[in-house]
This record gives sequence, structure tokens and C-alpha cells, in this order.
Amino acid sequence: MENDMTLLKNAYCVILAGGKGRRLWPCSREDYPKQFIDFFGSGRTLLQQTYDRLALIIPRENIHINTNKNYVNLVKEQLPGLAEENLMAEPIHRNTAPSVAWASQRILNKNPEANIIVSPADYEVQNEQVFRENMLEGLRFVEEHDGLLTMGIKPTRPEPGYGYIQLGNPLSDRIFKVKSFTEKPERDFARMFVESEEFYWNTGLFLSRARFLQQCFKKELPSFFQSIAAAGEGLSLQARNELVKQFFPAFPNVSIEHGILEHSDEVYVMKCDFGWADLGTWHSIYEAYSKNADDNVIIDSDVIIDDSHNNIIKLSDGRLAIVNGLDGYIVAEHDNVLLICKKEDSSDLIRKYINDVQLRKGNDFV
Repeated sequence: MENDMTLLKNAYCVILAGGKGRRLWPCSREDYPKQFIDFFGSGRTLLQQTYDRLALIIPRENIHINTNKNYVNLVKEQLPGLAEENLMAEPIHRNTAPSVAWASQRILNKNPEANIIVSPADYEVQNEQVFRENMLEGLRFVEEHDGLLTMGIKPTRPEPGYGYIQLGNPLSDRIFKVKSFTEKPERDFARMFVESEEFYWNTGLFLSRARFLQQCFKKELPSFFQSIAAAGEGLSLQARNELVKQFFPAFPNVSIEHGILEHSDEVYVMKCDFGWADLGTWHSIYEAYSKNADDNVIIDSDVIIDDSHNNIIKLSDGRLAIVNGLDGYIVAEHDNVLLICKKEDSSDLIRKYINDVQLRKGNDFV
């Protein structure tokens, strides 16, 4: 019991909530991206659900949020109890490695014995109790091991939109060394991964001792680490924040996977079974959620559907759609944009449409 109390006292979390969420356009917009939306009509936004989930494990005062400066007010509105010092506002959009480096340095300054959970802001968990058990097991592992522990989920389908982790040598029946990472493989490769049973989905959740994580940054991104470390020495919290913001535009635009995890010799994966789904793309949401009799997924929308199959549909409140004769489409409407496009490989198409719309119509539609 005493060990568990110490473990939780030293447990911290950083939720990464600065993304633009463009792959779920037009419902996710640049000024109001998906993590701040109650996407499924549950009464809580994706960010709030993630915070609630982690607050059952981590002391609330130990939960930190990384976001972009444009979303600070949204975070404050949705998480009014969050301490000001636990909100890190990045001056420019960067990938996850700079965000994690800044957060881990901040946390390390507070508690040299800290263990950190790094979490995306936008994923689904079907079994909250198992999630808690898996996270506590992971915290115990990183408390005792210098290493980076990723949370893996056994794939249920050959999903090309996810990252995959290849299992290496076992440390226990649930924890393995990581042999390789593969980000968003072609569908045929994804099928091979699933059939081999050697690969697990990469949830984007990982855990580490703060001190070990900083050692990894110092080794793999030395100039980056030195800038972050310098920002923490002998300065007030406000002064450190201002210094980091000055450095931030020069930081590498690299993910934590590419910048750190793929280069470290001490990376592990835990087989988890809390029922995970990525909410990053229309196709992944379609695959994750229950379909009706015609294999359609209708998300919190008023729809009359006839002779239509394999579609995903989301409309704004107060809208009614009558859909006839569609097979395999996204129908998504929000504010001043209606999107109708084929569901397969939609991420590349949506990226193209956003660029086209921005050029032709300006920022009001993105």
C-alpha cells in the first residue's frame, strides 16, 4: 500500500492537445479541432474524456496539458480546474517530440522522481477499469526500469491508418522489447502484420521515468535538450515559459516516435486489452464503431437512410439528411461545409480538399 501511494505521488501525465485535427474536416476545424468537440454527443469533449480517464489514476495536480497558443482559452473553458502552471501553450505547431521534451523538463523540475504518462487527447477506451490496471502496471514497470514503455493493442483488422509495433524478446508474459516501429503501412503489409501476430497497434500512449526520458533527449536531440534544460535553470516559471517560447520555432518538427523511440535501445511494449480506438480519421472511426443493419455508422445525427451501405455520416444539430443509394462514403457536414467523398483512403483526399479550399475560398472554410 505504501509503495502504491509513493508510486501515485510520483505519477504525472502530459496530455498532448495541440493538433489541428484536419483529418476529420469539416467537423474538426483549425480554430476548433476535434479534441475540443463532443464528437459523439456524450456530453464531454474528447479532451475532457481523456482528462477524466487519467484523473482516476493520476493526482489532478499532476496532470499537464500541452496545446497551441490558439487553443489556450478552449482548454481553460473545458478544464476550469486545471492549474495555470500545468498548461503549456506552444507558440507554433510542432510535432510531439518538442511537446514531450518541454513537458518532461517542467515535470522534472517539480519532482526529480517523477514517472510520466504521455497521452494523446483523442482516443476511445472501452474498458476504463482495465485501462487503469494497465497504466498502474506500466507505472510500476518504469519505476523499476530505465526504459520507454509503449502501450500496445492486439489488432483486430488490417488498419493502414495506424502505427504498428513489432514484438521482440519477452521480459514477461505481457511486456516485450520492441523490435521495430512501422507507421501507417500499406494495407497489404498491415494484413501481413495482423496475420503474423508479432505486431500490435501503437496507441500513442507511453510511459517513462522523467530522468530517463531527458537522457534520451540529450542523446538523440542534444541541441534541443540543451535549450530546454537551459530554460529551467535559475529562472521563475514565467521566465522559463517565455524562454521556451522563444526557442520553440527552431525546434525540430519531429514525432516522439521518430525522434526518440525508434533510436533508443531500451524501448518496450506492454500488451494491453482496454479496448482502444484511434479517433484520428473518418475511416478509423467507421471501423471502430458499431454499424447498423446496413453497415452504416451514424454519429449523433438525424438521418433517414435508404438503400445505402458502408457509410459514415455526421451532421450538425438541427440538420436532417435523407440518404439514398450511397455505398462506402463519408457524409460530413458542419457550419458552412458539406463533405461527400469515398471513405477508402480518405485522409489523402481530405488533405487535398483542405488545400484546394484554402486556396480558392480562404480560411473561413478550413
